[in-house]
Amino acid sequence: MKFIISLICMLGSVQLIASEKNVYDFSWLDQDKEVYVLQNRKFRKNKKLYLGAMVGAQLNGAFIDSNEFSAHGGFFFKEEWGVEFAYTSASGSTNATHDGVNEQGTQAYYRKVESSVGAMLLWSPFYAKINTFNKIFYYDWMFGAGAASVTTLDNRLEFGSSTSSELTSETIMAPTWMTNFRFYITQNWSAEMRFEGLHINADVARQDASNNERTEKQWTHYYDFKLGLNYTF
Repeated sequence: MKFIISLICMLGSVQLIASEKNVYDFSWLDQDKEVYVLQNRKFRKNKKLYLGAMVGAQLNGAFIDSNEFSAHGGFFFKEEWGVEFAYTSASGSTNATHDGVNEQGTQAYYRKVESSVGAMLLWSPFYAKINTFNKIFYYDWMFGAGAASVTTLDNRLEFGSSTSSELTSETIMAPTWMTNFRFYITQNWSAEMRFEGLHINADVARQDASNNERTEKQWTHYYDFKLGLNYTF
């Protein structure tokens, strides 16, 4: 009987120690500071809506330098799972590489993103904290995957017998993905650092082809780096 009572007391004490509400008191810190154990989430996402905005740049444009602005909103239906909807507007122009290729008597083919509207499923498996300069920063590491309707402009009409400089507009469905770090500032505000990928399967112009075979389907990959802010309700 004493063994059973001792076992119950021990289990109760373990549960108390592992409780998420437990806060450790470190005497070497200021008395008014609370340090949460790693498994405790000081900033929650479950059943919360958020809105955000980001600015960024395309990292791999061979002939186009492009800057982007995006607005997004999402909802986490669990702490680790959520959905996000986003609109992105891009402003791109030809760069020195494009001009150098054209100066050699060769046409440089490019396809630049004008805008996109997309949705992603979000997975947030990692939650961590950094203790630096006697201050703790909390952050989430997330991943997302989905699809987007992308509007692009390309210069296919410059190839073949036509010398038109008019750009061709096209809207394409494309897979997209991202990974990001969300750093919490307050219960409502957070900063975000995001790396995004977008993959478009569309016509690519061929300079050495006949007039009726000037394009062929090919994958084009776009990678973006963005910084922004989020507000959680």
